[in-house]
Amino acid sequence: MERQYTSTVYILEEGKVLLLLHPKLNKWLPPGGHVEVNELPTECAKREALEETGLLIELLRDENIWVERWNATSFERPWLCLLENIPAHASHPPHQHIDFIYLGRPVGGAITEEHRAQAPIRWFTLEEALALEPDREIFVETQQTIQKIFSESSNLSAKS
Repeated sequence: MERQYTSTVYILEEGKVLLLLHPKLNKWLPPGGHVEVNELPTECAKREALEETGLLIELLRDENIWVERWNATSFERPWLCLLENIPAHASHPPHQHIDFIYLGRPVGGAITEEHRAQAPIRWFTLEEALALEPDREIFVETQQTIQKIFSESSNLSAKS
């Protein structure tokens, strides 16, 4: 089965998470998409956030060590990695996404009507995200991830 690299970012601000209503899946998901050739997963997460929401973001760091040398440089590691089974759709056969999942926060830009026209965008509290109907309005794993993010929110704010 073919595997494709993707990046996703949960954008957090003031006790809320930003989700988009995915046009094909009709489910609330964080911004994300395919990693392009010669693109780091972190660059993809930031690019997809900007393209889909209009927001410039910074990724939250949770590193064991940060290296900046002439021959090796660190980049933000994912908060979570998932292997996702993607069913066949139109002419695309079933495949898998190797998803690098990051946490981020807005540092600029703005959600415009142009972005809202692409897909509905909404800030959710934990309670609102958990109130969505599992597997109909949101994937269960998305709810589980949001719940875990919010349960660690005090630790996350200290790690930026």
